[in-house]
Amino acid sequence: MQDELVHRKKIYNPYSTEGVNDRKIFGGNPTSMFDLNKIKYQWAYDLWKTMLANTWFPEEVAMNDDKRDYHGGLTAQEKIGYDRALAQLIFMDSLQTNNLIDNVNPYITSPEINLILVRQAYEEALHSQSYAVMVESISANTEEIYDMWRVDMQLKSKNDYIANVYLELAKNPTEKNIVKAMFANQILEGIYFYSGFAFFYTLASSGKMLGSSQMIRFIQRDEVTHLIIFQNMIRTLKKERPDLFTSSLEEEVIEMFKRAVEIESSWGEYITQGQILGLTSEVIEQYIRYLADTRLTKVGMPKLYNVENPMKWIDQYSSFNDQKTNFFEAKVTNYAKGSLVDDF
Repeated sequence: MQDELVHRKKIYNPYSTEGVNDRKIFGGNPTSMFDLNKIKYQWAYDLWKTMLANTWFPEEVAMNDDKRDYHGGLTAQEKIGYDRALAQLIFMDSLQTNNLIDNVNPYITSPEINLILVRQAYEEALHSQSYAVMVESISANTEEIYDMWRVDMQLKSKNDYIANVYLELAKNPTEKNIVKAMFANQILEGIYFYSGFAFFYTLASSGKMLGSSQMIRFIQRDEVTHLIIFQNMIRTLKKERPDLFTSSLEEEVIEMFKRAVEIESSWGEYITQGQILGLTSEVIEQYIRYLADTRLTKVGMPKLYNVENPMKWIDQYSSFNDQKTNFFEAKVTNYAKGSLVDDF
């Protein structure tokens, strides 16, 4: 199969006669009008409504006690780990905000999917604001954390690898590279982010940095919808364009996941140095392998590692749909505004 170039959609296309049933995830010929009385991909419109219902703002999270914890309650290694984990999240949300708007959405030709990608980009930008609130609440020198992606060579090496797939799409927008970018999204949102979140939940489990952990809970709820967006795009493409999913592509995807597991396991060991209670190198690696298997099975691919989740206790911090109380303040909250269905 020839790897076809994909063209950016026109922002004004009055001569298109494309009907709702002719819509494609990419490679279509849309009018670029948002006629949302006609929907082809109902799962996308349902997600749009869920994402709207999940609207929140960083100012809703109390961060008053985190500065005290950071300067008086954390060990030296916990402070280093906090800074590095936060710097990594800052980079990834910054990258993803630009990537979605400039690099992915221009090639997506379904208006209902355009909507949710724009909403996702807004949420990634909101997460950047959330990290700014976190940094400001704990740091006397905010530039130290914001410059870490440049000066910490292990972080820079990891970031270079993460960005490469998206840069390849920008340089060479082919059908194959668009699909690879969709799988890369599963790795970014479902492995790298989740691994970072686990560090903050580990601190919370010992009663530290509770405001930061609550902020991460809001962010993670958004990331669940982001995972579902790209899972559903991949599954839909498997039905509509099975020719794209060659054995060669699947081999490349498997290698992407294997490499991501290696990189994230090494990063987890780097930020913890074996000095964070509950986060040994073995636990970190097994958790990341579990995450990789979970992301693969969600898009119809076989597991690579067949391991159990060694950190099931994290569920009590990360779940919104099943919990109506704030674990950190033991009072009823109003954050479970939308429900999620991981299927279509």
